[in-house]
Amino acid sequence: MTRGVDLALHLVTDDRLPIDALPSVVDAAVAGGVTVVQLRDKRVGAAELIRRAGLLSGVIAGRVPLLIDDRVDVALAARDAGARIDGVHLGQSDIPPLTARRLLGADAVVGWTAHTPAHLRAAAALPAGTLDYLGVGVIRPTATKADHPPALGVAGFAELADAASLPCVAIGGVRPEDVGPLRRAGAAGVAVVSAICAAADPGAAARSFAHAVDAEGGR
Repeated sequence: MTRGVDLALHLVTDDRLPIDALPSVVDAAVAGGVTVVQLRDKRVGAAELIRRAGLLSGVIAGRVPLLIDDRVDVALAARDAGARIDGVHLGQSDIPPLTARRLLGADAVVGWTAHTPAHLRAAAALPAGTLDYLGVGVIRPTATKADHPPALGVAGFAELADAASLPCVAIGGVRPEDVGPLRRAGAAGVAVVSAICAAADPGAAARSFAHAVDAEGGR
């Protein structure tokens, strides 16, 4: 837990998912046990992302935190439009986490992608309270992100998690059977994209991950 947020099971939305299917997929996933939703779509502009953030805020209705991937400007604008936006997840090429923290406030959730020891050192050098968690991966090769770094596997993830000063969420090709080994390797949670978004039954897919989390000592 960090800032009162349960990091156990993140749903990161898939930009290949049709917009008319997005609300129902997210609703089913949250009902199935997802503990954080991250809106990610690199194919559309700010105005459309703001609209989608509003849609998901209404669907989620405060049940779990809603984060915006990369776009602090979208998070702020969606908040201004009345959506409940709890924070952001930033990549290494996005605005600095310290700037995001200053803009979003002390109560926001701010995550940062970290794939290398250098990224961990940069995270550790930030003032305490800047970041809440690190997204570490990829665990397996995945088609969701074509330019992903080399796959870490569970062993590679464990090395980074052991060296990190912040909770680490494993992402990239994670399957339900990976949850146990990753949790035992130090994962505070796992993040899933297509395993839920592309499933015939997103709610059932979310439940399979949630059950795997619970089997490792709950959330």
